[in-house]
Amino acid sequence: MSMLNAGDILETITMIQDEHLDVRTITMGISLLDCCGSDVGRVCDRIYDKITRYARELVSTGEQIEKKYGIPIINKRLSVTPAAMVGAACDHIDMVRIARTLERAAVECGVNFIGGYSALVQKGFAPGDRELIDSIPEALAVTDHVCSSVNIGSTRAGINMDAVAAMGRIVRQTAERTADRDCIGCAKLVVFCNAPEDNPFMAGAFHGAGEPDCVIHVGVSGPGVVRAALAKAGDGDLTEVADLIKRTAFKITRMGQLVGTEASRMLNVPFGIVDLSLAPTPAVGDSVAHILEEMGLECCGAHGTTAALALLNDAVKKGGVMASSHVGGLSGAFIPVTEDAGMIEAARCGCLRIEKLEAMTAVCSVGLDMINIPGDTPAEVISAIIADEAAIGMINSKTTAVRVVPAIGRAVGEELSFGGLLGGGPVMPLNTWSPARFIGRGGRIPAPIQSLKN
Repeated sequence: MSMLNAGDILETITMIQDEHLDVRTITMGISLLDCCGSDVGRVCDRIYDKITRYARELVSTGEQIEKKYGIPIINKRLSVTPAAMVGAACDHIDMVRIARTLERAAVECGVNFIGGYSALVQKGFAPGDRELIDSIPEALAVTDHVCSSVNIGSTRAGINMDAVAAMGRIVRQTAERTADRDCIGCAKLVVFCNAPEDNPFMAGAFHGAGEPDCVIHVGVSGPGVVRAALAKAGDGDLTEVADLIKRTAFKITRMGQLVGTEASRMLNVPFGIVDLSLAPTPAVGDSVAHILEEMGLECCGAHGTTAALALLNDAVKKGGVMASSHVGGLSGAFIPVTEDAGMIEAARCGCLRIEKLEAMTAVCSVGLDMINIPGDTPAEVISAIIADEAAIGMINSKTTAVRVVPAIGRAVGEELSFGGLLGGGPVMPLNTWSPARFIGRGGRIPAPIQSLKN
């Protein structure tokens, strides 16, 4: 075995101490398919017992790895089988009771969040799906750790516009139910197109039906590391910039691979994937927007932002896949406005607008993420935002998503504050022309043709 290079060790220490390098999450995925049954009380008992049995040592294991390697692991999380599938077999479907059970299990295990209060309705509604969707506002209002997601479209299925219309209403109702807490419920709710089954990040994590009974996924982070590397590199051309980002992403992903392998061994659970996404935080020096500005943009949102983000996203993927044989999840660059210090600044000064963010989602990892919108935004406008974003994902065969927060009682320029990694930021203006007739048509947008690409 080759000797460790002292320079590499010192570089990693600098990344952790000064450049905000961390493992953003280790997420344990747990299948609840064997918890199904006709009696909701027994189902909830089985759910609680299985989660607490499998995950009882997740948090302590993460803390041991932190101490052993000196690597911060910010979140320890759980994801479970979409609850709509589990609850569908019950004679009397009580989805909120299942949500409360997930909350109780999360508290007992000491995790930060639990994802999987979810439904997959891209092609239509199966038993349990409508009940779960209708219950989301109450479920997110009465729980603190439960996260919810709904997949309303895919490249192969098209877009379920009846589900899109429903989710516009649900997002607004969720904001109203949690208006006394800065509408925090909507920060735990995401609407997907092409949702991945092995995503370790919240709020969209769920344990897909094709996953093993239990698995460990890792989500890494490191926007500050990439920005610092670019700052040291000087004025190289964009090919040199891409190469530098690839080398940096390789180092970041290797750390995630190490943590995932170690957690898998200690917990005796299969290792799943490393999600090599650059996930920002509200902390200064940990911003994807600031990476784009380091490339040469005056402010994130200026013309050229989409091109810079495309370069960043591609280079992160190319560097990361060389560092791990099991890359999955979302893997790329996140652009959650309230969770990114640079994007918060750009939104406040008016340089970054939702139209530009929509263009950026065509080339980044996810979609319109953590955007505060006016509190009087009609449900059909929210639905139309979801439809636009789903269309980008469907046509481009990529994951897109919408996590917007209607700021009930607030207008453009006023602010919401969620705290922690969710951050806070200004209410951004929207186009107010009505899409109500289009949304009201319902039905499905057909899947795109897979040949004749142009």
